[in-house]
Amino acid sequence: MFRSNNVAARIFERQISSPAPGTSVHCARRFYENIVPSHTIYEIECPDILFRKFSDDGNYLVTFSRNHQDLVVYRPTWLSFSCREDDCLNRDLPSKANKFESFFTQLYCVTLAASGELICKDFFLYSEKNQYGIFATSTAQIHDAPAVGGAIQGIPSIEKITFHLIRLEDGVILDERVFCNDYINLAHSMGVFLYDDLVAIVSLRYQRIHILQIRDSGDLVDVRSIGEYCREDDELFLNSSSQGMAIPDRNTTQNIGNGLESIHHMPETSFLSGLKQRLLSFILRGIWNEEHDPTSRMQCLKKKFYFHFQDYADLVIWKVQFLDRHHLLIKFGSVDGVMARNTDNHPAFFAVYNMETTEIISFYQNSAEDLYTLFELFCDHFHSSSKNSFYMNFLSTHSNNIYALEQLKCNKTKASSCQQFVKKMLATLPFNCQSQSPSPYFDHSLFRYDEKLISATDRHRQSTDHPIKFILRRQPNTLKFKIKPGPESGNSDTRTKKISSFLFHPILPLAISVQQTLFLQPAVVNIHFRR
Repeated sequence: MFRSNNVAARIFERQISSPAPGTSVHCARRFYENIVPSHTIYEIECPDILFRKFSDDGNYLVTFSRNHQDLVVYRPTWLSFSCREDDCLNRDLPSKANKFESFFTQLYCVTLAASGELICKDFFLYSEKNQYGIFATSTAQIHDAPAVGGAIQGIPSIEKITFHLIRLEDGVILDERVFCNDYINLAHSMGVFLYDDLVAIVSLRYQRIHILQIRDSGDLVDVRSIGEYCREDDELFLNSSSQGMAIPDRNTTQNIGNGLESIHHMPETSFLSGLKQRLLSFILRGIWNEEHDPTSRMQCLKKKFYFHFQDYADLVIWKVQFLDRHHLLIKFGSVDGVMARNTDNHPAFFAVYNMETTEIISFYQNSAEDLYTLFELFCDHFHSSSKNSFYMNFLSTHSNNIYALEQLKCNKTKASSCQQFVKKMLATLPFNCQSQSPSPYFDHSLFRYDEKLISATDRHRQSTDHPIKFILRRQPNTLKFKIKPGPESGNSDTRTKKISSFLFHPILPLAISVQQTLFLQPAVVNIHFRR
């Protein structure tokens, strides 16, 4: 198919030809090959703020105040100015172009953090349906907190964690949800997952999965809590059963040696949680069905189940994500691996849980080849983008992009051990919610770039003085634009470690690069746009 580098020619081509069925959006995205953020304004005059990200629909730029107290939201605009000369494109930009306010208009500033709390600068989830934002504030972390009230030993505690539901249009706080003396991993939204109007919050300290619903009215409503109990009436049923068992019979009033007293005072920790019981029963049934001969079956149970029973019973929830409105992908592991920065040496397992039937559907170890095959073929299903999020449906993965698949197979071929490669790939599951930018400039079908330096994943990266090149994927593979973080002349101090972050607008040819050092020096903010 002919694709001209001239925008006018491509628009004319679009008028006289029709794309194949189901490819209209992909054909429209090819226009980004011509419309790129090729111009950079270095060291722009910027307010003293912490950048978070653009909302998935591009309507808002979310930032925080430097003291971690306030939410500051901007509306992306565009640089506009008048020029009376004939050759305006080759003229220098006006002085106001070096100001942040020329590209963004502040909508409001809202104080979120109460006394003793700070905003988690890495946490923000966006509900595109209602244009609501979820933010989090918390108090300081207590590392040596005692394990009381059913808490897991070795998990730190945070006195107060508050989730704020905010209407981004005007900054009104619609609802709040507070967790006391708990621990939820807020970094990069690892402990919270948003799917449509459902929110899953993982309490690592008490091993519960709280499912909330965002109503159109702006209320956060409890749907269910999964952990100790799986159904809504499990606690009521167990309490009524224990009370019935604890009522002394007329003929046994004088005899307390029958165990009634011990049942009445049975500690809570004597029972496995409802989720853990379902997990163990699923493992047991799976091993039971492997053999049909009774003798072989018992040997298999001893070897695969009873020998590892305590290891299975000691598993704790690490992370959770939605697969759809009814199924959760739950990652289990040892207690030691919950707070570890590197979990490669810790055993991990994956389970698919049906919230409606309260059943475990499947269970895999983190080195399972069959799970990796599903991950390779159906990676889009693990991203589980909301049906209301249009732009998130075009993320490049190895299951929808041939170039990403070729890169994956190349890395697999270079790996020294196939099992270690499978573990490395499955370690990314469950995915962090809204952790990737939907910008078309990260589309592997359109551009090629060094993923060691920049990618769609929301992560800080070690900065480099060399510009990051975006090369056209199709022939003749020309260089379309560059992104260079930091000062235009480069950094004079090469000994200081610098990190960079990149915020790409999901629609416009607009990007922000932020370079900062580890010693609280002022950040260098550059704006990249199409002039």
